[in-house]
Amino acid sequence: MSQSDKINKKPLFENIRPTFGNSFTVRRFTEADAESSMPYWHCHPEYEIVFISNGRGKRHIADHVSHYFEGDLVLLGPNLPHLGFAQELKEKHVQIVVQMREDFLGKDFFELAEMADIRQLFQRARSGLSFHGHTRWEVGQILQNMVDLDKFWRMVELLRALQIMADSQEVWPLKINYLSLEVKPQDHQRMQSVYNFVEKNFHRQVTLDEAAGVINMTTPAFCRFFKKINHKTFIEFLNEFRVAHACSLLAEEHLSIAAVSYESGFNNLSHFNKQFKSVTGVTPTQYRQDLRQFVVSSVKQEG
Repeated sequence: MSQSDKINKKPLFENIRPTFGNSFTVRRFTEADAESSMPYWHCHPEYEIVFISNGRGKRHIADHVSHYFEGDLVLLGPNLPHLGFAQELKEKHVQIVVQMREDFLGKDFFELAEMADIRQLFQRARSGLSFHGHTRWEVGQILQNMVDLDKFWRMVELLRALQIMADSQEVWPLKINYLSLEVKPQDHQRMQSVYNFVEKNFHRQVTLDEAAGVINMTTPAFCRFFKKINHKTFIEFLNEFRVAHACSLLAEEHLSIAAVSYESGFNNLSHFNKQFKSVTGVTPTQYRQDLRQFVVSSVKQEG
């Protein structure tokens, strides 16, 4: 099954049941079992922490698409449909997935004064958070160690990991504005069809009429529908998708900026530079330079 086929359907509801005597789940996967052990396009009412020890991959969360390098650490809020982040990861790696309800320690536990920072972290996580730098490795090590702890110390270490994330400045908001709880099932399926269309065709010129035709809407109705759900126009989403793909290609040193632009669906280099800076805040050249420094710094921290 291709990734596009995985997305071209209503997200599966993942029913998460902690084992007896536990209030949350901690699971460890490797490259040998990650694909078969996790649902494809899925959602659940639990918060989710995902740590991936190394390698490059893609995040596809609702209408958000971005790439990670040298591993990843993300915290997602409830009911955000997403793919498994290691689905296309080829390198040997370890993935730790932690899933918990907001009240997993009791209805009033996070109302305590001492929990104020973590309570605020949960609110920020509703639109997705990605952590980098020392935070990624420190929390990642805690999560890996949790797998082998008994249930009491596992809970203590989870709270420690959450506090570290709450205090960290090494965080990028993913800014996901998906109204998963407010979207009708038929509209949810329509959006997946549109995402599938973009996934297959972003590398070429795409018109609004084509996109509207995918879900049998007139162009004006499609534009209103898409923006109501995603808080952005279809063209804005398409350009962000292309820029995300360009970010992954910029890691390939043998590709010129012009080649990256063409491979990402931009036929005009000037337009590519403008859109790239609009989305990321930097030029493609600066992004590549920053990426080199980031990878070198991450390797040093890991060592």
